[in-house]
Amino acid sequence: MIGKLRSVVFDARDPRGLADFWVQLLGGNIVEDDDDWVVVAEPSGRRLAFQLSPEHQPPQFPDPRGSQQVHLDIDVDDVDAAEAAALRLGATRVDDVPEGSDFRVYRDPAGHTFCLVFDV
Repeated sequence: MIGKLRSVVFDARDPRGLADFWVQLLGGNIVEDDDDWVVVAEPSGRRLAFQLSPEHQPPQFPDPRGSQQVHLDIDVDDVDAAEAAALRLGATRVDDVPEGSDFRVYRDPAGHTFCLVFDV
């Protein structure tokens, strides 16, 4: 082993706003907060970081000419309740999921994709 994963880092035009979204979605706390760098530690200790990128352009998904680059899978017990809460926080749903799937795809307020994953 060479090292351990410390954080997953996302570019954002508004790092603090995006960190607030993820704290409300996953729980946890903001543990670092500067103008251009904000870190969230969720309850298990995993870290998401958000760095200022004024030129950030969200990935286009679905887009046959490109990819979503990276996404997070979030386990939920009640997907309908989780979806309603995520939408209230500012997420948007991507309606490109086959019927009967065990996941639903969303964009966070900066356009990064994530999935709510559940048992069918």
